[in-house]
Amino acid sequence: MSLFGDLNEVKIMGNITGEPELRFTASGTPVANFSVATNRRFKQGEEWKDETEFHNVVVWGSLAQQLTQRSKKGTRVMVIGRLQTRSWEGQDGRKNYKTEVVADDAFLIDRYEKGKSEDLPAAVATSGANGAGGANSSSSAPMGQQSDPGYSAGQSASPAKAAPQDDVIDPDDLPF
Repeated sequence: MSLFGDLNEVKIMGNITGEPELRFTASGTPVANFSVATNRRFKQGEEWKDETEFHNVVVWGSLAQQLTQRSKKGTRVMVIGRLQTRSWEGQDGRKNYKTEVVADDAFLIDRYEKGKSEDLPAAVATSGANGAGGANSSSSAPMGQQSDPGYSAGQSASPAKAAPQDDVIDPDDLPF
């Protein structure tokens, strides 16, 4: 037995590049697909360069349904999951490969509710044990967890005091 096991964990934060697509398997399981763009800025010699990567993301179950209801193209999202490569044979007989991030969790940094007349303000999360949230109205709970007004990520035994519903954090008021 090895002291150090294998690790396949991915964390990305970026913007959704197109409308998330929700489908259902033959057995009725929801699955969502979308792409996330992440940017990297680096210095090459005396010049700053920008580089963008596009990541294919797959989300399963109730998290897939929640994400497609609460996000759209341009929504900032953090995805935590694992890398998986699929392969299939195309009609031309060639073998095709696609590497995807299979999400275990997703956190909306910006928020959008379908059916609303305008975008809702961003629910900006703090770093640390509170995670990056915004999927639930006044908590930083991950999208896959219950939206309990007393829920506070990082506290499992005793519920936190519920935040008033009318408290909205304006991103322009943040010091960074």
